[in-house]
Amino acid sequence: MTTNAAWIKDVPVAHRGYHDLNKHVWENTLSAFSRAVEAGFAIECDLHYASDGVPVIFHDEDLQRLCNLNGDIRERTSRELGLIAVGGTSDKVPTLRQLLDLVEGKVPLVLELKGREADDEGFAEAVLEVLENYEGKVALMSFDHWLLRDLKALGSPYPLGLTANGNTPEEFKTHAKAMEIGLDFISYYYDELPNAFITSQREMGIPVITWTVRDEEARRRTFANADQMTFEGFDPRVAV
Repeated sequence: MTTNAAWIKDVPVAHRGYHDLNKHVWENTLSAFSRAVEAGFAIECDLHYASDGVPVIFHDEDLQRLCNLNGDIRERTSRELGLIAVGGTSDKVPTLRQLLDLVEGKVPLVLELKGREADDEGFAEAVLEVLENYEGKVALMSFDHWLLRDLKALGSPYPLGLTANGNTPEEFKTHAKAMEIGLDFISYYYDELPNAFITSQREMGIPVITWTVRDEEARRRTFANADQMTFEGFDPRVAV
């Protein structure tokens, strides 16, 4: 396994899987991931830490928007979440293990850890445990510097990336400090490009992907200032 993230440039990254903006195929579901595999796109998805210590795939901190239920995602076990329908479909909240079993290394995975400061003990370790012996391209990223430090301290064999946004000198200083952890790539908000931080990181050979591209202008800005896009709502194999 290598922490070289050069491969992250190779193919478009489907944001929360290749869903259809939650019309029929909902974000962060096995159906969305299956569509991405069929299309040959890399998969980006979000990881939360269920109450039983199992990494599950879900974006929000609460269940309301996606499952029409009240409650904190972290107060449910992975087994409970596996019984909850997403968007009223047959899809349930999946675990990281289910994603790995589905993909089987066919396309790259870009996994974003959604942290909570002072409440993430064991999260990074649990993710690495599930990934152990997985044969496929995987990258891990987060907005949360403490999780990136945890992953680095645990000797993550996968590329680690900073998810970030901002266009002020203060924000750039914070991002630069995070890069000192020894990170391998960056996922940055496309609408705040170009900027001095990203330009300098790319000059040092750090791959940069963007989030979240939904139209041709965003795609144009991405490829003028970064290496690859995280997209949703269209097929990047054809013009928007």
